[in-house]
Amino acid sequence: MASAAPSQVHTRLRVFLAAARHLSFTRAGEELHITTGAVSQQIKLLEDWLGQRLFRRLPRRLELTDAGSRLLAAVDPAYAAVDLAIGRLRGGALSGVVRVRALPSFLATWLVPRLPGLMQRFPQIELKVEAEDSTYSLRDGEFDLAIDLNDGTYPGFQSTVLLEEEIFPVCSPLLLQGRPPLDSPDALDHYPLLHDMTAWRGSQPYAEWERYLKAIGAPQVEVRRGYMFNRNHITMQCAIAGMGVAIARRTLITDELDSGRLVAPFRQSVRTGKRYCLVYSAGALADPRVATVHDWIAHEARGADVDARSAPHPGPGMDD
Repeated sequence: MASAAPSQVHTRLRVFLAAARHLSFTRAGEELHITTGAVSQQIKLLEDWLGQRLFRRLPRRLELTDAGSRLLAAVDPAYAAVDLAIGRLRGGALSGVVRVRALPSFLATWLVPRLPGLMQRFPQIELKVEAEDSTYSLRDGEFDLAIDLNDGTYPGFQSTVLLEEEIFPVCSPLLLQGRPPLDSPDALDHYPLLHDMTAWRGSQPYAEWERYLKAIGAPQVEVRRGYMFNRNHITMQCAIAGMGVAIARRTLITDELDSGRLVAPFRQSVRTGKRYCLVYSAGALADPRVATVHDWIAHEARGADVDARSAPHPGPGMDD
């Protein structure tokens, strides 16, 4: 195993953190102002030094290996603590307003419950938060950070992948009482269905159910019926109330599953190819306030991703 100076290890770990945050060598290079090849070289040197593979190089995307996940869990809090200490030493540099735009469901279900932690760590940063759907175009200058659900492609902007999206059916345990067992997709014929009309931009209200069933090999099930809503969190509240079976997004439903208010009858989830991403203009992270909020949200997302792995087992992929 080749030796490495402390400064070299520090550089490689910083590159690793950027690559793990974006799950992309190209985007890590853009953040660090180095080439994609330089990122790849630094990661390879770190892997050789550790004797462990840190990333799986898959077609069109990266995944952390178990070793990469363990390294991230160890290194990320340490660097976060260093960044916090530096921020405190810089004092007024972290004072002021950061404008955050987020999807309404993600904001209400995922971000808002975590915001007290940001306030406690960085009391001098003031957030101006706006809820906007994906149908509202991203315009440079109207936000410092935006949280959007897409395939990770944002022309004219840079982005950081927060969470990969997976979907699966959920319902209240009360709904299952007095009905045939919900143990297969065909049994859905005996249950009312709930639809999130905004789940797939430009598609029919039933598109999410149809995409899910096609992905698990049950396209024959009739889903063009039931109740329709234009917000995911409203759809989930109706599912909790026992109105029907809904399609849930893994990142937005962990608490409801843990508490037993909702159950996942099929235990099979499907990757949609969509990701929750932090979107920002080139150069935005040069502002220490924006960089601090960006890093804090990304850190929270990495912790949430680890927690969510106990949810329904991933099923096959699904094309956009």
